[in-house]
Amino acid sequence: MTGQARIIVVGDIITDVLAVLAAPLAPGSDTPAAVRVGGGGQAANTAAWLAWQGCPVTLVGAVGDDDAGRDRLAELTGHGVRCAVRRSPGRATGTVIVLVRDGERTMITERGANLGISPDDVTTALAGSPDAGHLHLSGYPLLDPESRAAGLHALAAARERGLTTSVDAASAEPLRRVGTAAFLTWVRGVDLLLANAEEAVVLTEVADPRSAARELTGVARHAVVKRGPDGAVWAGPGGQTVEAPARQVPVLDVTGAGDAFAAALLAAWVSGADPAEALDRSGAVGAVAVGTVGARPPC
Repeated sequence: MTGQARIIVVGDIITDVLAVLAAPLAPGSDTPAAVRVGGGGQAANTAAWLAWQGCPVTLVGAVGDDDAGRDRLAELTGHGVRCAVRRSPGRATGTVIVLVRDGERTMITERGANLGISPDDVTTALAGSPDAGHLHLSGYPLLDPESRAAGLHALAAARERGLTTSVDAASAEPLRRVGTAAFLTWVRGVDLLLANAEEAVVLTEVADPRSAARELTGVARHAVVKRGPDGAVWAGPGGQTVEAPARQVPVLDVTGAGDAFAAALLAAWVSGADPAEALDRSGAVGAVAVGTVGARPPC
């Protein structure tokens, strides 16, 4: 992808404590599991999968001035991500406990230093990336009052510089808490809005993914609803939709699969691919992700 425009990704960098449960969770007792610790965070995962595809990418975020933060940055640099990441003394690097069972995952989250991302962090990263053509914002900074200013500034500053923009809706329950109307106001005018099926229902109150995607084009120029094992649907201006099935592959762990899908979609977007090709490429990378334990690309 030599000569491809750089993508700026803004959002969370996390330590994932991932437990793949061997049996249903036994509250108040023990449940056997395979446990591993590694890199996570929606934005960081997306950046790593972009780099894995050979796409120039810069990640903007914050970690603690601690061992976990240094480990997360070393991992990302090793994947080929340029890190415009500030270390925040006095804050711990964010941590998520991820429980995985039967293709589903439950996340218990402490955002930590991610709450400290600032508009200045975004401004500095954009100034240092004259080759940037697109900015992608993970929805998590918008969903917390302490980091919201940075998310809003990222979208506004990108538009001022002529970059295209995208937002991933992030997570259904925080969307419910912050309110649909507020979130849709914050992301109005983006070029591409991504949501999984549950998030799309929260945002539109429409159960059918095709109809929900079309509804979201009233806010964004294009909308993609990720449907997991049922594939994905893309809606564009004028209400036209394109659908793609998911690859039928063995599933080891769905953690980070949506981020891998998003990364492939963004790489296709900046290369000028049409929706059908973009969804096909996204499905292929998503299939790699569900066959990999953890949220990051295989080495």
